[in-house]
Amino acid sequence: METAKPLFSYRPYWAKRFGVSTFFPMSKKEMDALGWDSCDVILVTGDAYIDHPSFGMALIGRLLEAQGFRVGIIAQPDWKSADPFRVLGRPNLYFGVTAGNMDSMVNRYTSERRIRSDDAYTPGAAPDKRPDRALTVYAQRCREAYKDVAVVIGGIEGSLRRIAHYDYWSDTVRRSVLLDSKADMLLFGNAERALVDLTHRLAAGETIKDIRDLRGTAFMVSHGWKPTDEWHELDSLAMDTPGRVDKHPDPYATTGMTGDVGLPAAAQPTVAPIRFLSKEARLAAIHSARAHTVVRLPAYEQVEKNPILYAHASRVFHLESNPGNARAMVQAHGDGAGLRDVWLNPPPIPLSTPEMDAVFDAPYARAPHPSYRDAKIPAWEMIRFSINIMRGCFGGCTFCSITEHEGRIIQSRSEESILHEIEAIRDKTPGFTGVISDLGGPTANMYRLACKDAKIESACRRLSCVYPDICENMSTDHGPLIQVYRKARALPGIKKILISSGVRYDLAVKSPEYVKELVSHHVGGYLKIAPEHTEDGPLNHMMKPGMGAYDRFKQLFEKYSAEAGKEQYLIPYFIAAHPGTTNEDMLNLALWLKRNKFRLDQVQTFLPTPMAMATTMYHTELNPLKKVLRGAHGVAVTKQGRVRKLHKAFLRYHDAENWPMLREALKEMGREDLIGNGKHHLIPSYQPAGTGRWFEPSGAGKPESARKPESEERAYIHSPPTPRTESRGKPKPPDRFGKSSAAARPTESAPSASRRGAGRGARPGAPSEPPVTHGRRAARASVKPKK
Repeated sequence: METAKPLFSYRPYWAKRFGVSTFFPMSKKEMDALGWDSCDVILVTGDAYIDHPSFGMALIGRLLEAQGFRVGIIAQPDWKSADPFRVLGRPNLYFGVTAGNMDSMVNRYTSERRIRSDDAYTPGAAPDKRPDRALTVYAQRCREAYKDVAVVIGGIEGSLRRIAHYDYWSDTVRRSVLLDSKADMLLFGNAERALVDLTHRLAAGETIKDIRDLRGTAFMVSHGWKPTDEWHELDSLAMDTPGRVDKHPDPYATTGMTGDVGLPAAAQPTVAPIRFLSKEARLAAIHSARAHTVVRLPAYEQVEKNPILYAHASRVFHLESNPGNARAMVQAHGDGAGLRDVWLNPPPIPLSTPEMDAVFDAPYARAPHPSYRDAKIPAWEMIRFSINIMRGCFGGCTFCSITEHEGRIIQSRSEESILHEIEAIRDKTPGFTGVISDLGGPTANMYRLACKDAKIESACRRLSCVYPDICENMSTDHGPLIQVYRKARALPGIKKILISSGVRYDLAVKSPEYVKELVSHHVGGYLKIAPEHTEDGPLNHMMKPGMGAYDRFKQLFEKYSAEAGKEQYLIPYFIAAHPGTTNEDMLNLALWLKRNKFRLDQVQTFLPTPMAMATTMYHTELNPLKKVLRGAHGVAVTKQGRVRKLHKAFLRYHDAENWPMLREALKEMGREDLIGNGKHHLIPSYQPAGTGRWFEPSGAGKPESARKPESEERAYIHSPPTPRTESRGKPKPPDRFGKSSAAARPTESAPSASRRGAGRGARPGAPSEPPVTHGRRAARASVKPKK
């Protein structure tokens, strides 16, 4: 993999003499108190400003401050005019704009496109403090405020919209966010490297229009533009379209031969001598050719109208995601005089452990900005005692956006850095009671896991390191993570270390010692894991392991819980209406739930987020996990509201409100044998008084007054389960249906990425995605997707 310039090797900018600020200024008065006459960079965000490494703008701000730049923050500005964007004056270098830690559309709307009643990233959880598609709106206002100032966009919303993409909320294919935002540059992924390099080069006098060589950046160029003449263009259709199949040649045939014996010597063709190259020379030549190749994706106007080309573009886009072998990509937008290209450079080089340490060890205030006074910010309340120990995820779950943002290569902090942050929380964070709510990341147990061979890792084109089986080249050694757990809980003043990030159980079963450590010391009564489904069809379209891995983990969990003398329970999560799921699949899942005595109150319905592979399936009804061909077998997709409700009802088969719909569906499926009052029946034949009144039989109209109130649901953007607090006393055992107090209250979660990411990560180039809402008044701990 290409070697990157160390993140902290740049000569500090002259403004470093001003020192470190406790909080970045949000007003001219605060700038005056710091002795500043201007800001070098102004960061605009849709979140409240909390100076903590789980929040993108704080992390980016501290990174730039360490380089010597003066950073100001405009948090949740009123977007109805440009005046709030002038509050700190004109930035010397650029505006850095992000919608916040979450995609603004996921933040505001449920998976059924209903407006949420609160916003976990706002003081008092107040809603409507950011616009729809906030990244675009904020960037436009920055341009309006100061037309001659560069505008750089990033974060999770920018990362997932860098090329033409399907937008679930408008049910259309939208063009790259670069065009609508009118930004000069987009930084995608964990863009610390690009951000630092860009800022120093702008400070040295380069113009942003001339900076075209930074990995992890996207920008608009004239159609057909190339960096130099040595670059060549490769049509993506030539990469992923099968050629004709010719018959094997007959080695004994004599017809059609040219240059035959009998021709005079002068007429014999000239043959170049054979050159034998070493393996290293051949690999170097291949690498050089790839480094100067740009892959042309089908144009926006093509993918907008043609589902096959959209699915093809999505497949090629994901195949070009490994920093070790990814090529630049380009996609045309517009026609005639307005024809331009969106150019994407290869993804950024992951940070080393010392670089990760320096980013997270910065002098964060670890508190909300004083201007919020005593207002509660749910996202902060959720993550104030949690620690992000790594980033990235090689799981490749198709419904998760974390890979598109944070990448597949795991970037881990050192043991010393993690322990130092625990001590900082213990000594400096008000209200700390001795309980760390999480040590994790997008996944709880990928810390320090990596490919056994760096050369293989650089050449790999797999979409997942664990599907359909764990790659033989992937290390599953949980030893370093076990040591972190042991040393963390041995620190003075630490009573309990809980693990709230999602455990990837197919990896965990490879290390029984890890499962024993987790179960014996780090579970607060309940452990939430996400098999997502029980049937092979949906699981294959999710790229998730089969239930065999779940069963093995359950056996270890119960064994070690018993050995530790603890009464603990697994709480599984499942997704309704995921592409590739049929009514029969959901019925089988419901039967599994009843057979295993589970009653689910936290229910998640599939939410198509931009750029995710499952979103491509949802939009095109094709499978981009395989080569996309005309006439390819389609994917079962649930789009109609009624069918989506039915799939959700199967997950909550025990809820009497759902029984009328389930009875109708079971009759249509020929499964009336599951209706009755016996133990072997799924739902009873009777209907309790006062329930099921919202249901209207199919084909009948439904008056507005009869609509079912929206039940709380976990919209899935890939964030971890809600961090648990220390268990007080024994957990309440499941009732005869497996219902437990941990899952007793329905919740509505706004996805990462991310973390988990969205989105199960993001700032302008955000490194680690912060919390995501989980529950009516809660937020996730950091960009960590549930696995």
